[in-house]
Amino acid sequence: MVCSSSDFLRIFAYLIVLSNGITTFLTEMNTPSLYDLYQAYPHITTDSRCCPQDSIFFALKGENFNGNQFAAQALANGCAMAVVDEKSAVVAGDARYVLVEDALAVLQQLAQHHRRQFKGTVLEITGTNGKTTTKELVAAVLSQKYKVLATKGNLNNHIGVPKTLLELRPEHEMAVIETGANHPGEIAFLANLAEPDFGLITNVGKAHLEGFGSFQGVIKTKGELYDYLRTKPNGKVFLNTDNPYLEDIVGDLPAVGYGVAGGEGNYVEGEIDGCHPFLTLRWRVTDGGEWHKVKTHLIGAYNFQNVLAAVCVGKYFGVEDAAIDRALEGYFPKNDRSELRVTAFNQLIVDAYNANPTSMTAAVENFGQIRADHKMVILGEMRELGAASEEEHQKIVDLLKRQDCYEAVWLVGDLFRKAHHNFRTFANVEDVKRELSEHPVRDKLILIKGSNGTKLFQLPEYL
Repeated sequence: MVCSSSDFLRIFAYLIVLSNGITTFLTEMNTPSLYDLYQAYPHITTDSRCCPQDSIFFALKGENFNGNQFAAQALANGCAMAVVDEKSAVVAGDARYVLVEDALAVLQQLAQHHRRQFKGTVLEITGTNGKTTTKELVAAVLSQKYKVLATKGNLNNHIGVPKTLLELRPEHEMAVIETGANHPGEIAFLANLAEPDFGLITNVGKAHLEGFGSFQGVIKTKGELYDYLRTKPNGKVFLNTDNPYLEDIVGDLPAVGYGVAGGEGNYVEGEIDGCHPFLTLRWRVTDGGEWHKVKTHLIGAYNFQNVLAAVCVGKYFGVEDAAIDRALEGYFPKNDRSELRVTAFNQLIVDAYNANPTSMTAAVENFGQIRADHKMVILGEMRELGAASEEEHQKIVDLLKRQDCYEAVWLVGDLFRKAHHNFRTFANVEDVKRELSEHPVRDKLILIKGSNGTKLFQLPEYL
């Protein structure tokens, strides 16, 4: 489809007004010309440095940037149109600019409208830990039978979700949408954008306590996905029955359960066979199905439920058993999530993308059980825990003391330095890099984990 210049001028002249900012969703798009424009140029970018030919640039704003200042650059770099929300960004007489009241709200509204045109199935995944890995595993399994669109990386927020939805194409049969949150109401907002048919909460644990206010706030916010699905006539969830908090909030929602063998209400059950260092497990359908043994490339027993979730979803949607096994064994983790990296000098378990008390405890406990002669731990502090920070860091330190199986423990950040222990501490990652440069570490199996802000992902090149 080709839009005429009169179409562009009509769009340019239109001002979209949302009465309550991004929290308001219109029942129907009141800007059909804007959707026509998107259909003519169905590629969206919010980065003026990455402008596919004939894409649409949305000028978003944040604390430290203003996309309106780069609209002209985006057009020069290949974009066909630029959606801006400041008059000063518009070049007079240039019909390639679309002036709106709030570019982010329009992006979200456009994505919601586009999702409503999709005839396939949408599964939304959230949770405190494991949601990105679970999303990747689920997508890998479903792709054995269907044409699947899945969230790239962890683009799971109020910008990433609409950008993902706008990648839906007629050939897609299923969409796996990851959503994240660090404040109450965010999952509800994103569910209203994605309008999922199915939901999966991996687990609930202690994370972003500063934003949620309490652990109960975490549970309530993750449960907003269930709340949304209750409004759908055929809404259904895939339920991790090993997490008691999810059992408490699922209520009477139709659920397809998965968990450890012998658990009640499971459609799929499994057992861990080993974790040295890769996770090996068995799974089967609980009504007398055949056991399947799978050797994954995932580190840690804490990935057991993530794998079972993918099995459960795949079985429910009719993926053949052999195809499920093939997808799970062929998946390799990336993006600093439980990756095993072998360097010229050491073996590294890199889990440095994020950290909270639940995931940190699981990673340390699992590492303590791995059989190796020379083990070392480098942990970065856990951020956004508010009043619980001191207590939760001390718990991790106490766990390390009880394990007593490491040749060295290095702790990074002020929150760890304030805890009571005799382990070696560093103010920041730069101090660690300096130490490693001056005194190289050799012939060890090393766990590297910390909140992304500690930047421990920079360490592998020094090890």
